[in-house]
Amino acid sequence: MSKYPGFRAWFYFRQGWSVYFAFIFAAINMLTVTYFLAIENYPTLKEVFPSFEQYVLIAVVIGVPLLTLIGYAHYKKTPSYRAEADVWMESNPWQARILINSQFSLLLNLKMINLITKLSNNEKISQVELDELKEFYNEHPDIDVSFEDEDPFR
Repeated sequence: MSKYPGFRAWFYFRQGWSVYFAFIFAAINMLTVTYFLAIENYPTLKEVFPSFEQYVLIAVVIGVPLLTLIGYAHYKKTPSYRAEADVWMESNPWQARILINSQFSLLLNLKMINLITKLSNNEKISQVELDELKEFYNEHPDIDVSFEDEDPFR
């Protein structure tokens, strides 16, 4: 469990409030206010939307696909989501570290797969390849592997 259960609970509360409660409350509020303050007072609009239920149905049938397209455009077709991702990356250094770690892991895995493939084909690993691997480990001192006592790839 976390060291900060209060902050985690606060985060979950804010997510529940902003994503679910506030969203539903805002939708109901918008439908109610627009119908009873605007549509009911204008006879022309009252002919188009004779009852609140029909207004809600028409608003949902038109609004949900329209807002879905707007959300799609936000993520896929406009630079706004890229800007959000940039801000998220700048404000959360762990995200940048994850990217660096994944690139490092990919490079290490490719080197190891190459060596394992050679071993499985009963080929000898050359001294050049071992030197490259040692150099790779020397460039990354946070990896805990020692070649001083015994060479693990002999």
